[in-house]
Amino acid sequence: MTEAQVLSIQRVQDHIRTHIDQPLTLIELSRVAAYSPSQTERLFRELTGKSLFETIRLMRLTAAAKVMKTKRHIKIVDVSLDFLFDSHEGFTRAFSKAFGVSPKAYQKKPRPVPYFLPYDVMAIYRHRNRTKEGITMAERTVFTQVVLRPKRMAIIKRATTAKEYFKYCEEVGCDVWGILESIPNALYEPVGFWLPEHLIPAGTSTYVQGVEVPMDDDTPLPEGFDRIVLEPCQVMIFQGNPYDDEYFAEEISALRKAIDQYNPEIYGYRFDESHPRFQLAPQGYRGYIEGKPVRKI
Repeated sequence: MTEAQVLSIQRVQDHIRTHIDQPLTLIELSRVAAYSPSQTERLFRELTGKSLFETIRLMRLTAAAKVMKTKRHIKIVDVSLDFLFDSHEGFTRAFSKAFGVSPKAYQKKPRPVPYFLPYDVMAIYRHRNRTKEGITMAERTVFTQVVLRPKRMAIIKRATTAKEYFKYCEEVGCDVWGILESIPNALYEPVGFWLPEHLIPAGTSTYVQGVEVPMDDDTPLPEGFDRIVLEPCQVMIFQGNPYDDEYFAEEISALRKAIDQYNPEIYGYRFDESHPRFQLAPQGYRGYIEGKPVRKI
């Protein structure tokens, strides 16, 4: 697959994302890709593993679920029309098949479901081919601040040996994030955690993905997930500069080098490995963000 072909499908992904509540046709998407309709469909399936219209359907269902999770009184028929389903009945069938719960039951009591969150094909391509090397944090701003995390719980999915994101995806799959984003009582957005030893049962991974929830949370656990208690701690947040999303892996590496060189004792802190370190989802518009627990000297 050439970079030009990957870039064309990235344009299609971006177009779908920004027009998800509007009619989309294969002709329109092939014009965005600058390939014939059959070539566009073939390239899209090869790069993403799904057809164009399966992707559109799942993205619309996920968008609808997010609306119903926060707007408990909106009419389901209005949601179905907003996301271009032909009928209330068709929307109900598709939603129930995708998420294992009817729209009415989900709206009444939101629960963890597998939101569909497609990965940008160009970001994956650039990571695999390493087309941009040598990024450094020299002469670049790294924003830091210390925040207090209260006692809380985390709903997590463990792997077996993973110590970082890509190995985790090999062992568990890449669909965990969609479930975590759907958890209704989340205190913050989902994160990747590096757990301290006392939170790692034998035969499980250091790196996990999870979301923090209140201590009284009673959300039903999705199959294969655990709930752990996180004690109060202070966390030093490191945030790098905005970047192009396809270079996320290089930016993560650069910020980590900056963290390794950082001396928190200048500000009266020491790093504290008894609490989890975490990373937020890499999003270029805000810069890469990682949190590392600290304690006062």
